[in-house]
Amino acid sequence: MSQIVPYRQWGRDLDAQSVQQMERAGALPVALAGALMPDAHVGYGLPIGGVLATDNAVIPYAVGVDIACRMKLTVLDLPLDTLRHDRGKDRLGKAISAETRFGLGASFKKRRNHPVLDRNWSVSPVTRKAKDKAWSQLGSSGSGNHFVEFGELTLQEPLEGLETGTYLALLSHSGSRGTGAMVASHYSKLAMSLRRELPRDQRHLAWLDLDTEPGQEYWAAMELMGHYAAANHACIHRHVAGHLGTEVLLDLENHHNFAWKEKISVPGRKPDRKAVVHRKGATPAGPGVLGIIPGSMASPAFVVRGKGSRSAMNSAAHGAGRVMSRKRAIRSLNWQDANRLLRERGVTLMSAGLDEVPFVYKNIEEVMAAQADLVDVVARFDPRLVKMAPHGERPED
Repeated sequence: MSQIVPYRQWGRDLDAQSVQQMERAGALPVALAGALMPDAHVGYGLPIGGVLATDNAVIPYAVGVDIACRMKLTVLDLPLDTLRHDRGKDRLGKAISAETRFGLGASFKKRRNHPVLDRNWSVSPVTRKAKDKAWSQLGSSGSGNHFVEFGELTLQEPLEGLETGTYLALLSHSGSRGTGAMVASHYSKLAMSLRRELPRDQRHLAWLDLDTEPGQEYWAAMELMGHYAAANHACIHRHVAGHLGTEVLLDLENHHNFAWKEKISVPGRKPDRKAVVHRKGATPAGPGVLGIIPGSMASPAFVVRGKGSRSAMNSAAHGAGRVMSRKRAIRSLNWQDANRLLRERGVTLMSAGLDEVPFVYKNIEEVMAAQADLVDVVARFDPRLVKMAPHGERPED
């Protein structure tokens, strides 16, 4: 293996495979610097929770299969008591069920509309071909670890015009759906065909040079998928708020499977230089930048403000991080234990797969403690009503 570029890792319980994946990525000839977040676990090519800066090159699998997967939180002008009695929860649950769709290939018969459909979908042959599919899935949530949930948001300081206190909020997690997966698959295969010299353990790290037509095509498609993922969330939140007949008091959101052109500091090199920063399951955390880091269906999410750590390339964790594969979860866990924990935490689960119960995730409090130098917590969201893809759906994440 070639010399590995400098990188830091946060957290003490990272599995050896994740570290190995980070080191393989750091040995690429286009690699400049790396960082590994405390929620890290194994992914394709770059580990989930991996941050990698490259020189004028983009790695489709370092962006991820679910391009522009993101979080969105909306504070609604509804009383907290709505979450605390069965009639209120039933009303909120009906809004989720009516206004989004879960499951592999989920779509709408009565399609949603959004200005994202007026963008140029001909930037790539993949997006051009998939535009109708994307339209049918606009506003849907998919499967895997994607969710829509209501909960209690407690602000520890005034935020975006809201005073400190506890509010009813809607939180969602999903990405670019089937079209994003098609973009990822097409350009990952193309990159691998162009980098046949890579050893087998680095094949999923094949890159596209940004000054080539394939690189420019992928970049344009990736950015379009960013707008599309944002539109998905916008539709979900707009339609849920409309269904409930309520006003929106606050909106926050961020990507966490994406690549950005940024300036970074490389140890031993001055001055700062331009780079492509891949954040695969990592939250942007530049100085003052707000982000959302979820836990599990039975543990809190946190609204954070970035501290702008240069060694982390302005990044933080994107969630709690898995400690158990989906196959192992289905083989070894049971709903009796999961439901007991959910009752103890005051969470009503509408639907989910056994491979997404709380036991498959790290302790989010420990993850947050491990990155105290990367972000400040400004609010805590405690889930109360959760919906995910029903049991038996194949994941898209």
